[in-house]
Amino acid sequence: MTTPAPRRIFLSWEEVDRLIDKLLPQFRREFEAMVLITRGGIIPGGLLAEAMGITHVLTAAVDFPFEASRDQKLMAWPQFIQFPAEEQLRGRATLLVDDVWGSGRTITAVKNRVSAAGGFAETCVLHFNPYRSLFVNAKPDYYADVTDARILYPWEIDRGADRVLLGEGDRL
Repeated sequence: MTTPAPRRIFLSWEEVDRLIDKLLPQFRREFEAMVLITRGGIIPGGLLAEAMGITHVLTAAVDFPFEASRDQKLMAWPQFIQFPAEEQLRGRATLLVDDVWGSGRTITAVKNRVSAAGGFAETCVLHFNPYRSLFVNAKPDYYADVTDARILYPWEIDRGADRVLLGEGDRL
């Protein structure tokens, strides 16, 4: 028996704006820096940075090496392709931004590295999928919505070789 394909939801730019508006009042502190996790965190992070007046915006690129089996893949150590220097993070309240918390591996790896550099990291995503998370007692510090669906953001639709056709999923 085959497992059914996960439900897919396509978001419009207006729906992304509403998610950003849901996040802004949640923040419990002022942030001095922001780390956007590539690629998914660049656009939501940019929107948040503009709305919050944060000018110290950095990026982190993380890769988890391919392993032969699913279990090995989940246990792989991250490779940091790009990461801010420690002096850019040390002593700063830093908001880490990604589009979605699926397994939680990437944003957790970034949070641990920011903390090791002496930064005070908090996590933020547009969507939290607790059903895929590898961390039973962990969740993002801030999130706009909870879902079990595969979310397709407007910047992912009809772009390049990975084009997605709008007829293949639901709209919110």
